[in-house]
Order: sequence, then structure tokens, then C-alpha cells
Amino acid sequence: MRLLSYSLDASFDRQPRWGLVDRTGTGVVDLGSRITDVADLQSLVTAGRTAEAATHLNEATDHALDEVTFERPLAWPRKVFCIGVNYGGRADEYLNPSDASYPSVFVRFPDSLTGHDRALIRPPESPQLDYEGEIVAVVGRGGRRIPVADAPDHLLGLTLGNEGTIRDWVRHAKFNVTQGKNWQAAGAIGPWITCFSAANTGGGDGGLRRSDLGDLRITTTVNGEVRQNDSTANMKYDIAYQVHYLSTFTKLSPGDLIFTGTPTGAGARFDPPRWLAPGDVVEVSVPGLGTLRNTVADEHPGGSPAGFPESPEPRCPISPHR
Repeated sequence: MRLLSYSLDASFDRQPRWGLVDRTGTGVVDLGSRITDVADLQSLVTAGRTAEAATHLNEATDHALDEVTFERPLAWPRKVFCIGVNYGGRADEYLNPSDASYPSVFVRFPDSLTGHDRALIRPPESPQLDYEGEIVAVVGRGGRRIPVADAPDHLLGLTLGNEGTIRDWVRHAKFNVTQGKNWQAAGAIGPWITCFSAANTGGGDGGLRRSDLGDLRITTTVNGEVRQNDSTANMKYDIAYQVHYLSTFTKLSPGDLIFTGTPTGAGARFDPPRWLAPGDVVEVSVPGLGTLRNTVADEHPGGSPAGFPESPEPRCPISPHR
């Protein structure tokens, strides 16, 4: 089952919607009109009610997939974790490789990510916009100190990410990548969340198996040229361990996201570096998950690329009286 958030146009008054992709992969079933007591996909995930979505998988579609505008699958997740230097060869790309015994972890703000088929934004402050194709784990069931053996059962599914980075801003301070990782809409996520099959058999409901986590092939291309190509089998810290490690120091909640690391081959590692430029097309693909596609555009003077408004303000789920 593939769950998504979308709108029907890119106007300033666009209404966020949510639904699922039908079995043919060509249509969208509008779940917001069927599960009416839930505001959006994030609320459905938070409430632990995603199984209800599957009951509508065989219903008639409401929209053609190629007619919708993709939004971030989960608009405002509470936490967005990122794991650094996690594939074989990645440490060798750094001048001072580390042999640390624990994962490198940093966080992103949700609005640093745009949706599928939208533009990655290059800011006027730097030309060094770089790509990092990643598999993103979506937490479905929260917890603390989750054992490695139980970690896959705490995941709802997977989506794809491009952990777009402004490289020179990563180096503004020692032990600090926050500035280079959080430029508005410099990265992307989507196009949908591919949920794990309830029966762990994959296929029939458009899902995947939790046992697939150990050997997923990820490829990143720029203008059709393969730049990154690797398997999760080559991760230093596999996805189950990442869930365990993160949940040790903070509580994981439904809808939290984990960018699980990028393979070698980012633009910064070429000589000379190969930064993204307006008009480039970046695609991140994993069999069974689909393809996250983004163009590149310069930031519009108003703070957004031409034709793309700022993201709608989130509806805060927390009481203002707390």
C-alpha cells in the first residue's frame, strides 16, 4: 500500500489532500473523503489507523496520478533524523575519516524538504547545492530503547529522500552540519510511503516485506547519469540498529522520519565538484519504492521558485494552552 499527500494544483489556496495509490499505479483514491474524522495522513499515522486505509485499496479512483501535485507525504513530522557516513566507502570520501563506534546523527527541519516532482531550491548565498539519495524509514509505532530484533515492527514503511545539502555551509563551524542541511526546500521526500505488508509477503497489497530491509538497491541519477548506486547490505549501521540507537536517547513517535544514509558518489566528491544547477533533474530510485524526481531552480526573490508558493502553515496538533 502506497500512501501520499497531494493537492490538485499549485496555487496559493491549494487544499492539502491525502490518499493512496491504486493497484495499477495510475490513480489516487481520496482517503480524506472516506475517513472523514481524520484531518490528514500524518494524523492517520499518529493515531495508528493506517490499516483502515487498506480497506479502500480496491475502490474506484478519484484522480489520475499524473494530475496531482505531490506534497511531502507527512507535512510536519515531529522529528527528522539523518544518519551520516553510513555506506561502505563514504568515510574514505572525507579528509579526516572517522572510525567512530556509533552512528553520526543530525536533524533536519521539515520545511527543508519539498515533495516529488517539485524543484530543489538553490539559494543565492551559495552555488554548492548537492544531492544525497537516501532511503527514509517512517516510524509507525513509537517507543524507547527498542531492541534491534523488534525494530522493524516499529516501522510503518519506507519512502525516498534527497538529502539536499549546501556544502560550503556544512563547513561553517566545527562539528556542525546544521546550517548546510536546512535550507528551505533544498532537499526532497516522496513520492509516497510504501507500507510494509501486513502479512510480510509483499506484492498483493502493493507493500514490501520487512525482511527486504537488508538488501535494497538505491540509485541516484543526475540528468540520466548514474552518480550513486549501492545496497543497504553495505550499510555500516543497518536500519534496525538505527531505530534501536535513536530510541535509546529519545522517544520515537509515529510519523518520525529517519534518513538512513547516502551512498558514495555525491557531487562534492568529484574533482572538480559537480554541483547541481537550475534545469538539472535528480532521480532517486529503489525497486519496490518507486522514484523520487526533482528539478533544480534558483530561489525566487520572494523566497520560493517561480510558480511555487510557500508551504501552507501547519495545523498545530498541540493545545496552545499547554
